[in-house]
Amino acid sequence: MDQDRRSFLRSAGYVSAATVAATLATRTSAAAQAVGDTGKLSELNRLNATELAFRIARREVSPVEVINAALTRLEATQPALNAFVAIDADGALRAARAAEMAVMRGSVLGPLHGVPVSVKDLIDVAGLPARYGSLTMKDNVARVDAPSVERLRRAGAIILGKTATPEFGYQGITKSLVHGVTHNPWNLALTPGGSSGGAVASVAAGVTPIAIGTDGGGSLRNPASLTGLVAIKPNFARVPVWPAGVNPMLLHVGPIARTVADAALVLGVIAGLDRRDPFSLLEPIGREPDRETARTLRVAFSPTLGRSEVDAPVERVVSVAIERLKSVFPSLAIVGDDFPDFSEIHRAIFFAGLSARFGDLVDTSAELIDPPLLAAIRRFREMNVDTYTRLLRRQFEFRETLRLFFERYDLLLTPMMPSVAWDIEKTLPPGHTDIGYFARPFNHTGQPAASIPCGLTPDNLPVGIQVVTRLGDEATLVSAIRVIEATLDTRPMTPIEIVRG
Repeated sequence: MDQDRRSFLRSAGYVSAATVAATLATRTSAAAQAVGDTGKLSELNRLNATELAFRIARREVSPVEVINAALTRLEATQPALNAFVAIDADGALRAARAAEMAVMRGSVLGPLHGVPVSVKDLIDVAGLPARYGSLTMKDNVARVDAPSVERLRRAGAIILGKTATPEFGYQGITKSLVHGVTHNPWNLALTPGGSSGGAVASVAAGVTPIAIGTDGGGSLRNPASLTGLVAIKPNFARVPVWPAGVNPMLLHVGPIARTVADAALVLGVIAGLDRRDPFSLLEPIGREPDRETARTLRVAFSPTLGRSEVDAPVERVVSVAIERLKSVFPSLAIVGDDFPDFSEIHRAIFFAGLSARFGDLVDTSAELIDPPLLAAIRRFREMNVDTYTRLLRRQFEFRETLRLFFERYDLLLTPMMPSVAWDIEKTLPPGHTDIGYFARPFNHTGQPAASIPCGLTPDNLPVGIQVVTRLGDEATLVSAIRVIEATLDTRPMTPIEIVRG
């Protein structure tokens, strides 16, 4: 049977019968062929999703080879990174063989055919654990795919497994009672941030070229900034969320990738109406403005959003990037507007959702809840109703302030994070009491926002800038970040050679 399959592959046009034959061995043997015994990356691990799909469609490489290389890289890096909480090697290889047969038959292929992807453990994948980083959900298994996962599969992507998150995504590092601590591929002594820390580690380390995660207050954009990646938080409800998250009015599902092209491709795949999410009623994403039109955008840069906690190394890298961007955005202006501080509002709304989710477990099973989260929920429960409703009202006032700002400007640029990645043992970087103030306003307004790498500090750690557009305008956002990526020439800025098995 193996001989027949090799003959079929040769006749179907795959370039290397020897390479294809190697994929028919056990996964361990295939790993040695594809990646090497030391855990060194193969060419397949280095390729972006767009290039992988192109080569698979041209029969230059088999999906089985691609998935074997991805699984081997996962196996080599998992002990160091602890990025995955569930691995579906058998399912991925079955899907890879089916993808290979589809190519050989000449079937119509999706835009991600044969491309490996990881899924954050706040997004359901049928048949895989859905623990959401919480011991209270330790035995939960998803019955059906979330809409974004359905669409990835339909586009031909192959799911390797679920990536780590703190409990229900509640904090800006990736640590939980379920899986322990996730490390940053740039430096294993540092955090990758959170709450999509496992997702960014998967992409930055070369396990998968793409991932999907969630963003309830910066959870896509912040860790992408700390790991040199691109992340897009779409407009609220652009990508349907089902089952509903603990904070359905803040939560966004979006892509993480090494390049803007890959992030935009994934966004196009997962966006669109799904009636299980009653908010997802937006019109399709429109046509992107061309490069010349992007030059006419009214662009504002806010160095601090009215705060003064940005570390000097981050400030220097961002300042250099902004100077370079003036060549493509001639109208770029530095603004000193006092932007609304959503921190108190955000804490109240976020922990209200978590309080509702845990319910009586706060009293009956407190030992199953991460102690800092438990304390935060108990503090929320001491808040009176009048205080809470006043905070909700203030949220709408702040939204109006930002709406008026975006009547004057088409694009807002900010640093993405006030610091680079920090000690993995710490919840916050030194000298900071808050790391989310650049990100969280746009979860409350629902506007599209992205993080894109803009350079490295002298310590060789990545820095990102945030790009924000007005409501519903992902087309302009993607066009702008394509221009920024090309101008700053930071792609792909990843440490994929650093982590060894």
